[in-house]
Amino acid sequence: MSENMELTHFDEQGNAVMVDVSEKKITSRTAVAKGEIYVSEDIMQALLKKEVKKGDVLGVAQIAGIMGAKKTSDLIPLCHPLMLGKCQVQFHVHEDKGCIEAVSTVKTDGKTGVEMEALTAVTTALLTIYDMCKAIDKRMHIEHVHLVEKSGGKSGDFSYE
Repeated sequence: MSENMELTHFDEQGNAVMVDVSEKKITSRTAVAKGEIYVSEDIMQALLKKEVKKGDVLGVAQIAGIMGAKKTSDLIPLCHPLMLGKCQVQFHVHEDKGCIEAVSTVKTDGKTGVEMEALTAVTTALLTIYDMCKAIDKRMHIEHVHLVEKSGGKSGDFSYE
């Protein structure tokens, strides 16, 4: 950690606190996150042919991801509740790699960023795919969940790639 970085979720006594954003200016903020779930050939074919018994896996996972983003402050203890202006979850099926990539874009106009909401959307979407396909094969695994980029706020823009 660099010298000018400080942990903002602790007070002087080391107690956990929600960061005070009351004096911050409202700015437009965007975050993009992505991750992948690796699946067996049986699951991949069932997904592509829409033969998973629980239904439209990617459709349900898309809604689950959006719901996850909206509930982030209920899941992450020191996260501020935010009014999201946009939450989008998209999937890219990579049959050759045996994985489904989830990409989430979240936007708000507010006093704090939406990185956690974007990460929660991706994770919830991928976990939903796992849940809906586990009867076929439980050997799925989730990898590479990360923040791709963010804009807005005091810390400015960030890009992973």
